[in-house]
Amino acid sequence: MSRDITITARELSPFEQLVLGLVCEGKTNSAIARETNHTEKVVENTISRSAKTFGIISDQDTNIRVLLALAFRTHYGDAAFDRLGIPCSHMEINGQGQPICNREVH
Repeated sequence: MSRDITITARELSPFEQLVLGLVCEGKTNSAIARETNHTEKVVENTISRSAKTFGIISDQDTNIRVLLALAFRTHYGDAAFDRLGIPCSHMEINGQGQPICNREVH
């Protein structure tokens, strides 16, 4: 089943971007709460609100965190993966000598 996981309503706030970046690193809500000095409830609400922004709806067959991480990575880039030291398999050097990902996102 194909899903449309594009930003539908608005851009994410800086805090939402921070939380989703940590989700992409595999952090639990508890770990994110500790790292951002917020409660787990704030983190849960932020993840839920962000999922709605991407048009991701919860059902018994959907893992919201996985789809949210994929949507965030697609829309905001691979910074979370860069922090984990995972090399991009699509990396090449541009005309200015900077590494860029040449992956086309559909």
